[in-house]
Amino acid sequence: MDDPVTQVRPEDAATRSRVVVVITTAIGAGVLAWGLRAHPGSGTFYAATLAVAAIWTLGGVLAGPLHLGWTTHDGQLRRPVVGPILAGAALAAVFIVGALVVRNVAVLADLVESILTYARTGWWPGVLALTIANGVAEEVFFRGALQSALPQRLQLPGTVVVYALVTMATGNIMLGAASVVLGIIVGLQRRSTDGILAPALTHVTWSVSMLLFLPLVFR
Repeated sequence: MDDPVTQVRPEDAATRSRVVVVITTAIGAGVLAWGLRAHPGSGTFYAATLAVAAIWTLGGVLAGPLHLGWTTHDGQLRRPVVGPILAGAALAAVFIVGALVVRNVAVLADLVESILTYARTGWWPGVLALTIANGVAEEVFFRGALQSALPQRLQLPGTVVVYALVTMATGNIMLGAASVVLGIIVGLQRRSTDGILAPALTHVTWSVSMLLFLPLVFR
């Protein structure tokens, strides 16, 4: 169980963490770009997507330490669970409403369709499992390792920018735009709870909701 009080790492540990973060970011972005250029449903796609999750997780652990975080309820410290799940569902609802507009703009609709191809092709349970794994892994690294490695005044904006740039390695501006909105929400959760549990729950809830309902808008 982690300490509810924010811990300050020694400078040598902080430097090592930053080096790990830089290396992980570069490798992860490259593999992510490779994976989303693979044929939907192919073995290469599944291997690359699983590799990305492993890279983010390993990088987050090596850069550590990681904390789950706390929230206060009735004067008591509790793990943030229900609120983040509801936040993820609400964010997904906003995106779905936005998708009703986007589907009428041919250029943007084509970009979304190129993403949905991966959800519609291949073994659906595998796609679901990878969606969950990558949601958790991204929060372990970006809101866990990266946000902790940055100077305090740059933690939120820096993490949002780096997360968006890494996502843009896929070459899809719709994914990049979504990453900015999601990054702000989960970054604020990380800052308010001092941990990755809330961001992970929100991210996974949002991702799974989009996987389930976005194809219905673009069918």
